[in-house]
Amino acid sequence: MKSHLFFALASVTLVFGQNAMADDWPQWMGPHRDGIWRESGILDKFPADGPKILWRTPIGGGYAGPAVVGDHVYVTDKVVTEGADPSNPFQRGQTPSSERILCLNRESGEVIWEHKYPCVYTVSYPAGPRTTPVVADGRLYTLGAEGDLLCLNSADGEVVWHVKLKDEYGINPSPVWGFSSNPLLDGDRLICFVGGQGTAVVAFDKKSGKEIWRSLDAVGPHGPGYSSPIIIEAAGQRQLIVWHPQAVSSLVPETGKVIWQQRFPLNEGLSVATPRVDDTRLFVPSFYNGSMLLSLDQRTPGAKVEWQRHGDNERKTDALHSLIVTPFLEDDLIFGVDSYGELRALEVSNGDRIWETFEATSGRSARWGTAFIVKHKDRYVLFSEQGDLIFAKMDRQGYHEISRAHVIEPTGPAQRRDVVWTHPAFAHKCAFVRNDKEIVCVSLAE
Repeated sequence: MKSHLFFALASVTLVFGQNAMADDWPQWMGPHRDGIWRESGILDKFPADGPKILWRTPIGGGYAGPAVVGDHVYVTDKVVTEGADPSNPFQRGQTPSSERILCLNRESGEVIWEHKYPCVYTVSYPAGPRTTPVVADGRLYTLGAEGDLLCLNSADGEVVWHVKLKDEYGINPSPVWGFSSNPLLDGDRLICFVGGQGTAVVAFDKKSGKEIWRSLDAVGPHGPGYSSPIIIEAAGQRQLIVWHPQAVSSLVPETGKVIWQQRFPLNEGLSVATPRVDDTRLFVPSFYNGSMLLSLDQRTPGAKVEWQRHGDNERKTDALHSLIVTPFLEDDLIFGVDSYGELRALEVSNGDRIWETFEATSGRSARWGTAFIVKHKDRYVLFSEQGDLIFAKMDRQGYHEISRAHVIEPTGPAQRRDVVWTHPAFAHKCAFVRNDKEIVCVSLAE
């Protein structure tokens, strides 16, 4: 195990305690926030008639992936006030709505409890909430698209505290595409992207919702951007890595003090993917501004640019111009999805492209074409924007599809096509996927 990754994973295990068993999916990108599914006893390939669908439960709209802990599935959605649907699904406006937090029975899909609160949507792409719930030690933490940060009892949905970030920190208007950064639980701190002068990143006390520290500036229409923070260990020090529209920044997790920063100004504030790290490197890809690979100093905390590559435009790209999908960095290769849906493999050393294919996303060039990537043992599980689960291997020689099954319909209109842009949860030998109409439990047990 790589040294700083081992430290970071150990920290996450301590945070989630005994409630986050190996077969749970308690937060964004899984128990260790790394997009790796570690369960055994999973299908080698799908049956000819497809995997068994255990249940389907109707829900409202949203881009928020589910969290799964023990016997419960947690997901957030949006319910539009009758007659208030926006005529243009991408344009900002004032849409009277409510957001809901739902707790479902993992085995049956039955709704156990829901918490609903009014929420006027003003963001572009207003389908619903964006962030995956965080579940730990009997508490559930959620962040809505308009900045409603909540802590609830995970068993019964009773509200412990509720902070309206826009009101508390004077954020007006909301970031163009909403509050989309997945909160990070670290010890007693819930770390969130907020926005504003000196409050780009704020740590809240997980028990009370009171502010512990604030750090960095994030002004402008996109605020702190849309990426999600992670914690690594380098140079013998725990570091909170936040990628925002001006820079990649390293902070002290306990205080928010800046350790180092590497400038990387972005068009349209499009820091979206979660930064990827391995033993000594950190990688971030952006839609308009291309890719940057940093090397992490292992003696004195700091980073330097190993390479940065930028194409001519969003169609004629170089290296990786990713939007929605967090790439995968493994050994000497990077796997990720480019601006128009090409799944690509890059050389870590210099960003050179090794191969590319549209097979895993839309099957053709499509703006913001998407397939989420999760590692399972010696293969990958991909979830395409067309609602397909895919088992595949990826290596230097290419993309090798093993098996594919269509499990849910694309329902969200985007770029003149229907898509599903929601990261699944993989837990208890199942995949939990959702669109704007339902959440589905798919058995992947062998």
